[in-house]
Amino acid sequence: MMPVDVLIACTVLQDHADQLSVLGNIIRPGAETQQRTELHLKTALLMAGSSLPDFTGDLCKSQKQISIQESLLTPDNLAKVQRDRQFVSDVIDGLIVELQNKNTFQSLLSAVGEERKKKVQLLDIINREEEGRLRIKALQKQLLDIHKQKTEECERLHGLEDYLREQVQHMRVKTNRQEKFVKSCAEQLVFQGLKLNSHKENELEDEMLQERTEEENNVHMEMEIFLKRQHASSQEKFQFWIQRYEKDMEEKEQEISALKNKRNNSQARIQELSKKCRDMQKVIIEDRTEKEHLRAQLEKEQKEKDSATKIQAWWRGTLVRKGLGSPKKAAKSKAKGGKKGKTKKK
Repeated sequence: MMPVDVLIACTVLQDHADQLSVLGNIIRPGAETQQRTELHLKTALLMAGSSLPDFTGDLCKSQKQISIQESLLTPDNLAKVQRDRQFVSDVIDGLIVELQNKNTFQSLLSAVGEERKKKVQLLDIINREEEGRLRIKALQKQLLDIHKQKTEECERLHGLEDYLREQVQHMRVKTNRQEKFVKSCAEQLVFQGLKLNSHKENELEDEMLQERTEEENNVHMEMEIFLKRQHASSQEKFQFWIQRYEKDMEEKEQEISALKNKRNNSQARIQELSKKCRDMQKVIIEDRTEKEHLRAQLEKEQKEKDSATKIQAWWRGTLVRKGLGSPKKAAKSKAKGGKKGKTKKK
């Protein structure tokens, strides 16, 4: 683009930006600003309508437009207009800066592309909502049809229930009659059967008594023989176990006497060992006391020896310090003097 074209475009865009800013100052969400906006719009419409030749028709049209504008001047619509105005103002400001710096209008194309994408997404959402509404309507219609079918089915079932109740009542009456007849027949049959059974039971009881007496006699004989055998075997076992008991008792008494002798011997041995232990303890105590006494005596002798050596060392030191000669020479001179004295005495 030429610089002149850029300047013209920037001027036009700046003019539009100023108009949008003025519009933004006019349209504000709120009670007073909304009333002021309505007044501005109404006066503008009236002025536009008064300039036309047909005043009455235009006035009606202007009144219709005012009613439409009143329906549109809600807080949500005003907020949407304000957002759109702000978006257009931002796009124009960015386009002016881009034209002045780079001499291009890519920001306008990108903004238009983004808005188209948003519009496509919005249309997609609207289409999906419309499909959802149509589906909801179809489901509601289907639900109504199902409800109608269910009500008809319930009415049919109620009629069937009433018919079945009547049939059940009829069957109960019929079954009661049949039960009474069957009961009377059964009582007669039972009475006859009881008579026959009582007669047969008497005959069977006589036969069973005879058989039972014979069987009891046979069982009694067998039990008597079995008990005699068991008595003989138990007598033999009793004699065997008595002998075994006496023998075991003698063995246990011998073992007990042997254990008593062992216990007495062990007690005597224990007493002897305890006496020896006491003697050994006394010997050990005496040995310990004697060793302690010897140790104390040796310590005392060692201390005396150490003190004597200390005294000798001190004495020798004093002799050496006073100049009286070494202790060895003094000892030698003393020894010589003693020898001479002895020779003189001779």
